[in-house]
Amino acid sequence: MQINGVNVRGVRVDEKTRCAHYNTDRDIIAIKFKCCHTYYPCHLCHEEMADHPAIQWGMDERDQVAILCGGCGTELTINEYMDSRSGSASACPNCHASFNEGCRNHYHLYF
Repeated sequence: MQINGVNVRGVRVDEKTRCAHYNTDRDIIAIKFKCCHTYYPCHLCHEEMADHPAIQWGMDERDQVAILCGGCGTELTINEYMDSRSGSASACPNCHASFNEGCRNHYHLYF
C-alpha cells in the first residue's frame, strides 16, 4: 500500500495503515523498522512478511524519521511520535488524528 508516496508492507493494509492485526479507527501509524528500513503497521506484520528478525531503534536514534501517520501521511521522528502524547491521549502533531494510546505498550518492540 502506498501512503503519500511511502510504501507500507503488511497483512491487509488499508489506506490509513491499519492492518489485519490492528484495525481500530486509532490504529493509523506505520513504523519503519530499523533492520530493513521498511514501514509496517505492526510487529506482527513484520514477523509474518519479513525474512529476518526485527531490530529495535536505539535510544540514541530517536531523531530518526520512523513513524508514518496514516491520517495525513506525515513522517515523524521517533521523538516527535513519543512526544505527541498528552496525558493518556496521543495524536498526530500535523493533522491531530488520534493514535491508539495502547501502542505505547509495544514501544519495546520498535524503539
